[in-house]
Amino acid sequence: MTIRVLLADDQALLRATFRILIDSTDDLTVVAEAADGSEAVELTETHRPDVVLMDIRMPDTDGVAATAAICARPELLDTHILVLTTFENDENVARALRAGASGFLGKGVSPDVLLSGIRTVAAGEALLSPTATRALITRFLAAPDTDDPLALPSAVKALTDREREVMTLAAHGRSNAQIAEHLVLSPLTVRSHIQRAMTKLDVRDRAQLVVVAYQSGLVKPRPPAAGNHP
Repeated sequence: MTIRVLLADDQALLRATFRILIDSTDDLTVVAEAADGSEAVELTETHRPDVVLMDIRMPDTDGVAATAAICARPELLDTHILVLTTFENDENVARALRAGASGFLGKGVSPDVLLSGIRTVAAGEALLSPTATRALITRFLAAPDTDDPLALPSAVKALTDREREVMTLAAHGRSNAQIAEHLVLSPLTVRSHIQRAMTKLDVRDRAQLVVVAYQSGLVKPRPPAAGNHP
């Protein structure tokens, strides 16, 4: 199956570079290009891509607002947002994750990492760099925001013990296979627990589940090791 990608970036040269890279693969194709956030929302409605490669900083409607608009539409539930940024610990990245982005990458990543990231979010997985995510969590995500719909401690309490356990391990960056090995469960059972937790918490994907885990206090951010900086 070919993964359909929409490019949203205000730099035409960068869009052209991404298009050449993506269209050179057998399993990815670019279906549309947008120069700003409002155009990204409109073209997403029209083309229903599997993944939107979203620049976070664009004129007029930026990538955060566009992400929120796309993720708020039930008919676009199958579209995943991969945010591109030059600032991996930027507050705007945290806002995009809260709004529904499935993950983020720095613009300086290698072509192979970019293509792998698109495939990862298209499969419904979260793409969260452990180092950069720790910085985001410490600065922006760990403190519950009373105006943020993802801060849902009461809903987290409604999860079963096993669902909370699986959610905690997912928040620490473990894959379904790793969680299954740790808990001596089948990967299919782990996936079922993840899906049930997502349904109960009314979140659209795994990245949102991670955000809720930290904002609700279920998982606490780990302090950086002595001598290291996030």
